[in-house]
Amino acid sequence: MAEWYYLVPQLPYFQVQGTAALPITSDYFRELCSRSFGAREMKVLDALSLEPPRAAVKTGSAAVDAWYDGERSLRCALAQLRAAKLKKDYPASYVPSDIMQTARTAMNMDPLSAEQYLNDTRAALLESLSPRSSFSTDAVYIYGLKLKLAERIRLFNTEAGKTAYRRIYDHILGEST
Repeated sequence: MAEWYYLVPQLPYFQVQGTAALPITSDYFRELCSRSFGAREMKVLDALSLEPPRAAVKTGSAAVDAWYDGERSLRCALAQLRAAKLKKDYPASYVPSDIMQTARTAMNMDPLSAEQYLNDTRAALLESLSPRSSFSTDAVYIYGLKLKLAERIRLFNTEAGKTAYRRIYDHILGEST
């Protein structure tokens, strides 16, 4: 596996959780990586997603595969619990007990608190997948996933959410058009 001694020092530190502006964008991160990575590494980097493919597919990165497995299990657990709550059928599949417990905890929270809790869980998973070598290809991929998660978290806006909720609620009640 390659070591990226010139690329990694160019990647600024940031907090996944929080509201502070990020020091780097996904586009700039991709551009930096494209200067060092070959076609195989760029293919994996370009496919990085917070939403894993439904079916497990090997990406060529153990860390990315582990992320997708964990996120897929979490989404499956949430779907199973939501379906049970609505008394709907959902194909049962194995979900590790710790992930099922995480999903149960989230289901007992209000939507915003649940999303924040799940994002904390996701950030912890990404942290646990960080390889020992900060200069490895997997470390760069994990950085990219953390960046995507941080960007997503920063899209949450309490006032915009309240405004959208009021607009939708008023529309449902027929109080506005």
